[in-house]
Amino acid sequence: MDNLDTQNLHFILFPLMAQGHTIPMVDIAKLLSQRGAAVTIITTPVNALRFQATVTRAVQGGRNIKVVQLNFPSEQVGLPKGCENFDMLSTHQLGGQFLAATILLREPFETFLQDVKPPPSCILSDMCLPWTTDVAFKFHIPRLVFHGPSCFSLLSMHNLFKSKLFDEGSSENILVPGLPHKVEVTKTKVEGMVKPSGSSQDPAAMNAFLEQIQESEKKAFGIVANTFEELEPEYIEEYANVKGKKVWSIGPASQCNKDVLEKVERGNKASINEHDCLNWLGAREPSSVLYVCLGSLARLATSQLIELGLALEESNLPFIWCVRYKTEEFDKWILDENFEERTKGKGLIIWGWAPQVLILSHKAIGGFLTHCGWNSTLEGITAGLPLLTWPLFAEQFLNEALVVQILRIAVSLGAERPTLFGEEEKVGVLVKKDDIKMAAEKLMDGGDEGRERRERAIVLGDEAKKAMEDGGSSYLNMNLLVKEILAQAPV
Repeated sequence: MDNLDTQNLHFILFPLMAQGHTIPMVDIAKLLSQRGAAVTIITTPVNALRFQATVTRAVQGGRNIKVVQLNFPSEQVGLPKGCENFDMLSTHQLGGQFLAATILLREPFETFLQDVKPPPSCILSDMCLPWTTDVAFKFHIPRLVFHGPSCFSLLSMHNLFKSKLFDEGSSENILVPGLPHKVEVTKTKVEGMVKPSGSSQDPAAMNAFLEQIQESEKKAFGIVANTFEELEPEYIEEYANVKGKKVWSIGPASQCNKDVLEKVERGNKASINEHDCLNWLGAREPSSVLYVCLGSLARLATSQLIELGLALEESNLPFIWCVRYKTEEFDKWILDENFEERTKGKGLIIWGWAPQVLILSHKAIGGFLTHCGWNSTLEGITAGLPLLTWPLFAEQFLNEALVVQILRIAVSLGAERPTLFGEEEKVGVLVKKDDIKMAAEKLMDGGDEGRERRERAIVLGDEAKKAMEDGGSSYLNMNLLVKEILAQAPV
């Protein structure tokens, strides 16, 4: 960085052990190290393996990034040995035990901080690790809170949490209060994330956890968000106002991955050879392929997976379908129906982890069916793609509202209630084959409505890329963040 001495800066990054939280933090580590700072990422052995190749490549390129592994106390809270990531839980109801295990990391984390050199300049930790604020105070280190969701979703959740809209007798359809735009949601979609009694987890424990997050943010130095000013300017500003904190929008952080290997290795080892993937895409017409991926925690009922598969087959669209989890029954259906052979002329199925940023950036991709997790949503926006939305849980329904109602770059599939992982068979089929097929064809259609949607998406994609370039809004915000942390250093 020009005119700033960053050689003694040392950022400690502590992500939550979930792919949607860890991946952007590793990207941020690269962005900070590009500015001359030393970065240490705190994680656990299982999680370190997932991004070690990314860090090794960055270090080979001259970046000062280290990974420190803390043993995860899964067995102490009743979880299986080696269960160190949210995607390893059998049901979302074990989330409380998982978060309890993260609290037990406090003692080894403090032991690490006592002796680490150079001394830490800042702790940037996930919002779901509120206890790190107290650790930061103990060691006289400024703490920045990392938020995974969009500022639109964060502000919406904040306002809904403070409202009386979930009291008995209120209607199912509600307007989110205090927003710059008129946004409609249903109580069914969002109740679980803003009213603990709407969740199947322990309401008292969930309420206490939400209050801990709120209190820790009050004492934090500021907030870092993986978004960019041109995307949601009113929401970044208003969220900063309601929190009384500086919000640094430094995204899309995924843009730090420039070459093919960086994109392939991001997050986890890809389940497909990148050359096979690129060759398949290279044989397709520009903007013709629908990419389908419902996230790292997506689990659908066998009957719902079959509906989705049949919709893709019957559509007139070439597709790439990433299937992260499959049941034995679905595996049997795929084999009995010879589905992969039937669709191999138009479809490519990736079983496991897909190199998503690499795929989305290919010119053959024309649309993205997404669960509306913020990382995926932002990656689709950055690629300049129209979106087909299928939110499953958490703030994903709010992200859907942002891209459908406000940005108008998306078509909703019409999922009307959450599908919590571990409860997918109970939920069954939420979206039928014909509805998926119709919505997909609408998204990819070249008519006036589709063309205008695509044009809006392309403009946002260009703005996202410019935000991360030298002189762009997020580039400058990252510089300002580093400058402010430098100013906190003892003289």
